[in-house]
Amino acid sequence: MALYLLLCFVGFVMLYFGAEWLVKGSSSLARSLGVTPIVIGLTVVAFGTSAPELVVSVISSIKGKSMIAVGNVVGSNICNIALVLGMAAVFQPITCDRSVIKRDIPIMLGISIYLLVLSLNSELGRLEGATLFAGIILYTFFNYYTAKKESKMASVGAGMATEGALGNPGGSPLDSPGDLEDIEYITSRQKQIAFTVVGIIGVVAGAQLVVETAVEIMTVLGVSEKFIGLTIVAFGTSLPELATSVVAAIRKEMDISIGNLVGSNVFNILSVLGAASLIRPIPIPGGFFGSGLVIDYLVMILTSFLPWVMMRKTNTITRIDGIILLSCYAGYIAYLILKA
Repeated sequence: MALYLLLCFVGFVMLYFGAEWLVKGSSSLARSLGVTPIVIGLTVVAFGTSAPELVVSVISSIKGKSMIAVGNVVGSNICNIALVLGMAAVFQPITCDRSVIKRDIPIMLGISIYLLVLSLNSELGRLEGATLFAGIILYTFFNYYTAKKESKMASVGAGMATEGALGNPGGSPLDSPGDLEDIEYITSRQKQIAFTVVGIIGVVAGAQLVVETAVEIMTVLGVSEKFIGLTIVAFGTSLPELATSVVAAIRKEMDISIGNLVGSNVFNILSVLGAASLIRPIPIPGGFFGSGLVIDYLVMILTSFLPWVMMRKTNTITRIDGIILLSCYAGYIAYLILKA
């Protein structure tokens, strides 16, 4: 037991430092490439922190454990918004770019509803998996196109700002040395990439270590495997998102924080379930309605909708909003415990 507790602590240390390096590297990379942090959060950071869900769901699909494959994604998506975003907002109110409310959250919500429609026949077949996987390809190209467009607009704006600064000695360009020092800007492109890659490895490996040791501890304590699957596996695969988003919020990298969560949820559904069902069709034992999975889907859709409601006027998720999201997650966990 002492060894498991020590390894669990080591896993959390890896998560913390991995998240620190990932946020520092990705935010610096975004600035040096002229790409907005929200796009980096929606792609590089989101895909990296969703690696545990991908590994767990694909392996579960290969082994025929279909409910783990689906439940892991649905549970992780609920955890990402209700727990992770809620906790990040409690640490630091999150103000995001308007495009998140107008574009990214509606995309996440639409994909969640699409998954529900695909699951009505109680199976995710290879054809459904192909449509989902095609979706992640389109989503990635869409973000790439958006990044190029915003980069051009930023370049024009920077040129105008520079002219203004020359005409006004009191003014300063956006990326002045003082600003870059405040956010611990990394100037070397190689170091930016290295920090981002090592950060992703750190949060993923740390999450795996925490999950495996937590399962061993729960087993030693005599907790059922079903309860472990419903709670620890879904929570554990969301640990990278939790570590990265909370650290990003504390460091005031708001767009990376929320972009990571929205992008991870999109990636989980399109790429993780898409790849898993392409490898092997995923049946839903007992049926979509009979198994009660429909309730979990509806909770996922509700939690995807709540951030849009909270941010539609002020672009901000306040600490009160964070407490509401955390309360939703606590209620969902209570429901799972009662059901188990």
